[in-house]
Amino acid sequence: MINAIIYAILLGCGLAMDASAVSMTNGMNETKMKLPKMILVAAMFGIFQCIMPLCGYFVGNIFKSFLEKFTAIIALLLLSYIGGKMLYEGIKAIREQKKSAKESVNEEENVELEEKKKLTFGQLFIQAIATSIDALTVGLVFIGVGVSYGLDNNFFAILVSVIIGIVTFIFSIISLFIGKKFGELLSDKAQIVGGLILIGIGLKTFIQFIISIF
Repeated sequence: MINAIIYAILLGCGLAMDASAVSMTNGMNETKMKLPKMILVAAMFGIFQCIMPLCGYFVGNIFKSFLEKFTAIIALLLLSYIGGKMLYEGIKAIREQKKSAKESVNEEENVELEEKKKLTFGQLFIQAIATSIDALTVGLVFIGVGVSYGLDNNFFAILVSVIIGIVTFIFSIISLFIGKKFGELLSDKAQIVGGLILIGIGLKTFIQFIISIF
Protein backbone atom coordinates (compact mmCIF):
# COMPACT_ATOMS: atom_id res chain seq x y z
CA MET A 1 0.00 0.00 0.00
CA ILE A 2 2.77 2.44 0.97
CA ASN A 3 4.69 1.55 -2.21
CA ALA A 4 1.57 2.24 -4.27
CA ILE A 5 1.18 5.66 -2.62
CA ILE A 6 4.84 6.52 -3.30
CA TYR A 7 4.36 5.41 -6.92
CA ALA A 8 1.27 7.64 -7.21
CA ILE A 9 3.02 10.69 -5.70
CA LEU A 10 5.98 10.37 -8.06
CA LEU A 11 3.66 9.89 -11.03
CA GLY A 12 1.59 12.87 -9.87
CA CYS A 13 4.70 15.07 -9.70
CA GLY A 14 5.53 14.21 -13.29
CA LEU A 15 2.02 14.77 -14.60
CA ALA A 16 1.56 18.01 -12.65
CA MET A 17 4.40 19.83 -14.42
CA ASP A 18 2.32 21.12 -17.34
CA ALA A 19 -0.55 22.18 -15.06
CA SER A 20 1.95 23.96 -12.83
CA ALA A 21 3.45 25.86 -15.76
CA VAL A 22 0.01 26.92 -16.99
CA SER A 23 -1.01 27.89 -13.45
CA MET A 24 2.09 30.06 -13.18
CA THR A 25 1.13 31.66 -16.49
CA ASN A 26 -2.37 32.38 -15.17
CA GLY A 27 -0.90 33.99 -12.07
CA MET A 28 1.44 36.12 -14.18
CA ASN A 29 -1.42 37.19 -16.39
CA GLU A 30 -3.87 38.00 -13.58
CA THR A 31 -1.80 39.35 -10.71
CA LYS A 32 -4.88 40.48 -8.76
CA MET A 33 -6.51 37.05 -8.73
CA LYS A 34 -8.29 36.44 -5.42
CA LEU A 35 -7.72 33.35 -3.28
CA PRO A 36 -11.15 31.73 -3.99
CA LYS A 37 -10.48 31.92 -7.74
CA MET A 38 -6.96 30.57 -7.24
CA ILE A 39 -8.41 27.60 -5.37
CA LEU A 40 -10.93 27.09 -8.20
CA VAL A 41 -8.16 27.16 -10.83
CA ALA A 42 -5.97 24.70 -8.91
CA ALA A 43 -8.96 22.47 -8.16
CA MET A 44 -9.95 22.38 -11.84
CA PHE A 45 -6.48 21.19 -12.83
CA GLY A 46 -6.48 18.67 -9.99
CA ILE A 47 -9.93 17.29 -10.86
CA PHE A 48 -9.08 16.80 -14.53
CA GLN A 49 -5.74 15.19 -13.69
CA CYS A 50 -7.69 12.80 -11.47
CA ILE A 51 -10.47 12.05 -13.98
CA MET A 52 -8.36 11.55 -17.11
CA PRO A 53 -6.31 8.54 -15.89
CA LEU A 54 -9.51 6.91 -14.65
CA CYS A 55 -11.11 7.41 -18.06
CA GLY A 56 -8.06 5.89 -19.71
CA TYR A 57 -8.10 2.96 -17.30
CA PHE A 58 -11.78 2.10 -17.62
CA VAL A 59 -11.87 2.63 -21.38
CA GLY A 60 -8.85 0.33 -21.52
CA ASN A 61 -7.45 -1.04 -24.71
CA ILE A 62 -10.61 -0.33 -26.73
CA PHE A 63 -9.48 3.15 -27.75
CA LYS A 64 -5.79 2.75 -26.90
CA SER A 65 -4.52 3.36 -30.44
CA PHE A 66 -6.74 6.43 -30.85
CA LEU A 67 -5.70 7.94 -27.53
CA GLU A 68 -2.00 7.42 -28.19
CA LYS A 69 -2.22 8.99 -31.66
CA PHE A 70 -4.37 12.03 -31.02
CA THR A 71 -3.86 13.27 -27.43
CA ALA A 72 -0.64 15.10 -28.30
CA ILE A 73 -2.24 16.77 -31.33
CA ILE A 74 -5.31 17.86 -29.33
CA ALA A 75 -3.10 19.28 -26.56
CA LEU A 76 -1.01 21.18 -29.15
CA LEU A 77 -4.11 22.70 -30.79
CA LEU A 78 -5.80 23.71 -27.54
CA LEU A 79 -2.72 25.24 -25.92
CA SER A 80 -1.67 26.96 -29.15
CA TYR A 81 -5.12 28.52 -29.42
CA ILE A 82 -5.07 29.89 -25.85
CA GLY A 83 -1.40 30.86 -26.07
CA GLY A 84 -1.89 32.61 -29.40
CA LYS A 85 -4.86 34.54 -28.01
CA MET A 86 -2.79 35.62 -25.00
CA LEU A 87 0.05 36.73 -27.28
CA TYR A 88 -2.36 38.81 -29.35
CA GLU A 89 -3.96 40.39 -26.28
CA GLY A 90 -0.54 41.09 -24.73
CA ILE A 91 0.85 42.83 -27.81
CA LYS A 92 -2.39 44.76 -28.20
CA ALA A 93 -2.29 45.85 -24.53
CA ILE A 94 1.30 47.13 -24.85
CA ARG A 95 0.40 49.11 -27.97
CA GLU A 96 -2.64 50.64 -26.31
CA GLN A 97 -0.65 51.56 -23.22
CA LYS A 98 2.01 53.26 -25.35
CA LYS A 99 -0.74 55.16 -27.08
CA SER A 100 -2.22 56.16 -23.70
CA ALA A 101 1.20 57.37 -22.54
CA LYS A 102 1.40 59.74 -25.48
CA GLU A 103 -2.17 60.91 -25.06
CA SER A 104 -4.21 61.38 -21.91
CA VAL A 105 -4.55 58.27 -19.70
CA ASN A 106 -8.07 56.92 -19.88
CA GLU A 107 -9.04 55.12 -16.66
CA GLU A 108 -11.88 53.24 -18.36
CA GLU A 109 -9.49 51.85 -20.99
CA ASN A 110 -7.11 50.64 -18.27
CA VAL A 111 -9.97 48.89 -16.47
CA GLU A 112 -11.03 47.29 -19.76
CA LEU A 113 -7.49 46.02 -20.34
CA GLU A 114 -7.39 44.49 -16.86
CA GLU A 115 -10.73 42.78 -17.48
CA LYS A 116 -9.42 41.23 -20.70
CA LYS A 117 -6.51 39.73 -18.78
CA LYS A 118 -8.80 37.88 -16.39
CA LEU A 119 -9.01 34.13 -16.81
CA THR A 120 -12.52 33.03 -17.82
CA PHE A 121 -14.08 29.71 -16.86
CA GLY A 122 -14.12 28.69 -20.53
CA GLN A 123 -10.38 29.32 -20.87
CA LEU A 124 -9.71 27.46 -17.62
CA PHE A 125 -11.78 24.50 -18.83
CA ILE A 126 -9.76 24.28 -22.07
CA GLN A 127 -6.49 24.59 -20.14
CA ALA A 128 -7.51 21.80 -17.76
CA ILE A 129 -8.32 19.47 -20.66
CA ALA A 130 -5.18 20.35 -22.62
CA THR A 131 -2.81 19.81 -19.67
CA SER A 132 -4.40 16.55 -18.52
CA ILE A 133 -5.27 14.84 -21.79
CA ASP A 134 -1.95 12.97 -21.89
CA ALA A 135 -2.97 11.38 -18.57
CA LEU A 136 -5.59 9.41 -20.53
CA THR A 137 -2.88 7.10 -21.84
CA VAL A 138 -1.27 6.94 -18.38
CA GLY A 139 -4.50 5.33 -17.17
CA LEU A 140 -3.88 2.47 -19.59
CA VAL A 141 -0.73 1.62 -17.63
CA PHE A 142 -2.84 0.93 -14.52
CA ILE A 143 -4.31 -2.19 -16.12
CA GLY A 144 -2.80 -5.14 -14.26
CA VAL A 145 -0.39 -3.01 -12.19
CA GLY A 146 -2.49 -3.03 -9.02
CA VAL A 147 -1.94 -6.76 -8.56
CA SER A 148 1.83 -6.24 -8.38
CA TYR A 149 1.22 -3.99 -5.35
CA GLY A 150 -1.12 -6.54 -3.78
CA LEU A 151 -4.19 -4.39 -4.47
CA ASP A 152 -7.38 -4.76 -6.46
CA ASN A 153 -6.85 -3.14 -9.88
CA ASN A 154 -9.92 -0.90 -9.68
CA PHE A 155 -8.99 0.28 -6.18
CA PHE A 156 -5.40 0.88 -7.31
CA ALA A 157 -6.52 2.97 -10.31
CA ILE A 158 -8.83 5.12 -8.15
CA LEU A 159 -6.22 5.54 -5.39
CA VAL A 160 -3.46 6.61 -7.79
CA SER A 161 -5.77 8.95 -9.73
CA VAL A 162 -6.95 10.71 -6.56
CA ILE A 163 -3.37 11.18 -5.35
CA ILE A 164 -2.37 12.54 -8.78
CA GLY A 165 -5.23 15.05 -8.50
CA ILE A 166 -4.16 16.14 -5.01
CA VAL A 167 -0.51 16.54 -6.06
CA THR A 168 -1.56 18.57 -9.10
CA PHE A 169 -3.75 20.83 -6.93
CA ILE A 170 -0.84 21.52 -4.54
CA PHE A 171 1.61 22.21 -7.37
CA SER A 172 -0.90 24.44 -9.15
CA ILE A 173 -1.78 26.62 -6.15
CA ILE A 174 1.92 27.15 -5.37
CA SER A 175 2.59 28.00 -9.03
CA LEU A 176 -0.24 30.54 -9.02
CA PHE A 177 1.35 32.42 -6.12
CA ILE A 178 4.75 32.35 -7.84
CA GLY A 179 3.19 33.47 -11.12
CA LYS A 180 1.48 36.43 -9.47
CA LYS A 181 4.84 37.67 -8.16
CA PHE A 182 6.46 37.30 -11.58
CA GLY A 183 3.46 38.97 -13.21
CA GLU A 184 3.91 42.04 -11.04
CA LEU A 185 7.55 42.26 -12.14
CA LEU A 186 6.86 41.69 -15.84
CA SER A 187 3.81 43.97 -15.87
CA ASP A 188 2.24 44.11 -19.36
CA LYS A 189 4.76 41.68 -20.85
CA ALA A 190 3.30 38.88 -18.69
CA GLN A 191 0.63 38.02 -21.26
CA ILE A 192 3.23 37.65 -24.01
CA VAL A 193 5.47 35.48 -21.83
CA GLY A 194 2.46 33.44 -20.73
CA GLY A 195 1.31 32.90 -24.31
CA LEU A 196 4.76 31.70 -25.34
CA ILE A 197 4.84 29.30 -22.37
CA LEU A 198 1.50 27.74 -23.34
CA ILE A 199 2.52 27.33 -26.98
CA GLY A 200 5.84 25.87 -25.79
CA ILE A 201 4.07 23.27 -23.62
CA GLY A 202 1.89 22.28 -26.57
CA LEU A 203 4.93 21.93 -28.85
CA LYS A 204 6.81 19.94 -26.18
CA THR A 205 3.93 17.45 -25.91
CA PHE A 206 3.73 17.11 -29.70
CA ILE A 207 7.50 16.71 -30.15
CA GLN A 208 7.60 14.02 -27.44
CA PHE A 209 4.85 12.18 -29.32
CA ILE A 210 6.75 12.39 -32.63
CA ILE A 211 9.96 11.13 -30.96
CA SER A 212 8.07 8.21 -29.39
CA ILE A 213 6.91 7.10 -32.86
CA PHE A 214 10.47 6.74 -34.06
